Amino acid sequence: MKKYFLLAFILTSITFSCFAQVPPKKHPNTSQKGWVDLFTTDLSNAAYPKGIWTVENGVLTASEDQAIWSAKPYDNFILDLEFKTAPGTNSGVIVYASDTSNWIPNSIEIQIADDYAEQWAKSPASWQCGAAFGHQGATKNKVVKKPGEWNRYTITCQDKMIYILLNGEQVNQIDMSKWTSAKTNPDGSEIPAWLNKPLAELPTHGHIGFQGKHAGAPIYFRNIKIREL
Repeated sequence: MKKYFLLAFILTSITFSCFAQVPPKKHPNTSQKGWVDLFTTDLSNAAYPKGIWTVENGVLTASEDQAIWSAKPYDNFILDLEFKTAPGTNSGVIVYASDTSNWIPNSIEIQIADDYAEQWAKSPASWQCGAAFGHQGATKNKVVKKPGEWNRYTITCQDKMIYILLNGEQVNQIDMSKWTSAKTNPDGSEIPAWLNKPLAELPTHGHIGFQGKHAGAPIYFRNIKIREL
């Protein structure tokens, strides 16, 4: 019996490890065992400024540019969610936030943007949807749907590797260990001055967050699920 449980444990560990270390090919079935809601319906396990973030009919949104955070920090995980933009939306999913009071240089932001809006369509690739903000643009343009339509993100964080699926397509893969400079990205492009810590030096342990109503345009989230690895 002990041998059986040991074998089962080893096989399970190998399965989780293999799944997380290769780029996921499709969005997961979050009804399976191991998946849980990141936030409770009353947001009792979240940290956020009261009165700014609300949930109505399962949809999470904010009235101001203030982030909401998981009370619990995470290491390796798969995060699956849906989001909807409005005209001009610029928001993001934040992972590995080691300091939520000063999260911008102390985390990685997976960008959400209305890439059909002129101000974002003309911005650098690393500012557009699917990017690791300020660091690496998505491999495909305008995979995000037009404002008013629901999109799906699957973000896999396994130590220093981050894989991003957007609407069924793998649009980014980040190896944090390659970002040893706080001034230039590995491809030679300039990193925004406010991102003043190299990704290679950031902890791979931290809170998960969502940026609020930034640049005057709202953002909407629903079905936010997580599976720890």
